[in-house]
Amino acid sequence: MADNASDLPSKGKCLGADCGNDAGTLQCPTCLKIGVKDSYFCSQDCFKRNWNQHKTIHKFAQGKAQTGTGPYNPFPGFSFPGTIRPVYPLSARRTLPKSIKRPDWAETGIPKGEQRLHRTKIDILDVKGQEAMRKVCRLAREVLDITAAEIRPGITTDYLDEICHNACVERDSYPSPLNYNHFPKSLCTSPNEVVCHGIPDQCILLDGDIINLDISLYHGGYHADLNETYYVGERAKADPDSVRIIETTRECLDKAIALVKPGTPIRDFGRVIEDHAKSRGCAVVANWGGHGINTEFHPPPWIPHYAKNKAVGVCKAGMCFTIEPILALGKPREVYWPDNWTNVTADGKRTAQFEHTLLVTETGVEVLTAAKADSPGGAIPMPVIANGTAEAKGTSNRE
Repeated sequence: MADNASDLPSKGKCLGADCGNDAGTLQCPTCLKIGVKDSYFCSQDCFKRNWNQHKTIHKFAQGKAQTGTGPYNPFPGFSFPGTIRPVYPLSARRTLPKSIKRPDWAETGIPKGEQRLHRTKIDILDVKGQEAMRKVCRLAREVLDITAAEIRPGITTDYLDEICHNACVERDSYPSPLNYNHFPKSLCTSPNEVVCHGIPDQCILLDGDIINLDISLYHGGYHADLNETYYVGERAKADPDSVRIIETTRECLDKAIALVKPGTPIRDFGRVIEDHAKSRGCAVVANWGGHGINTEFHPPPWIPHYAKNKAVGVCKAGMCFTIEPILALGKPREVYWPDNWTNVTADGKRTAQFEHTLLVTETGVEVLTAAKADSPGGAIPMPVIANGTAEAKGTSNRE
């Protein structure tokens, strides 16, 4: 996408970031209204598919952005509760070779297969399906590790998206988030107070930040899903609040996984997660849960992460699902940024999340996305002070 309205292409080519077709006669009606010329698309579908990125041009033209030649906040009138801000323009949608198999939303943005699923019908994978899940999850772990190895102060979240996207392509895999319900990127990056579904942009990571990387990919007709929260720089590792929220969330996931075996009620995971979270002064963000995963991205079952939930069903051998608790240092109330994706804590306090894709076996559980011995990240000791409790400061270079 062009950096400002004067850099728009001529009518010869469609303005869609993911399109190389010749432009037709369709012009953006908003551009016509505000005087932006040569805003042509090849079709209505292409226009709709590129709307989220294209509409930033309107900000430039109407003078709502700080500048048309450099980074800017696309939502200057929004009251942000924390320290993180969106930094636009977004980079153009990344492309893939035509040879890579795509999920049904790759072109339309609509996961039609998921919409046809019955919410109580849980798939039991046969031997072939289980092997396919092992392979795609191994690839997903590789992609997460490659991307996480690049985390350091001074890089942008868009750079991490580029690393993730290229690693997926190198593995003949499609990054599942790309165009899922029109999500514009291949990776979800959620720093500090961002609960989930942060859009990679020009935001620069600083020493003292924390960040969650949520990786999903599609290979051989199956999806994998995992995420981890990482410390950005040594200052983050020295901050007791950041360590408390990250390590408690990591432990909550481990405790829930320890319960997985045939016959375990799905509702039980939430109890152990919430009990441990409360013991460390953290709160469960209840709106988000785990999900089934296999040939579809988000099939049943739904996995609540809070106690006293009413989830039905029990674990059975051959079931594949994720557990992915999100904890908050403050109150677990959320608000959305105007991009309709980025979900943040209403009080601006930090959050963390961890996720694994799990296969229920005859005797217990196989963690398909388990970390390797050389995987980046990993647990660090909880810091304490003289009275035996962690000192809460929550410092970073942003504050």
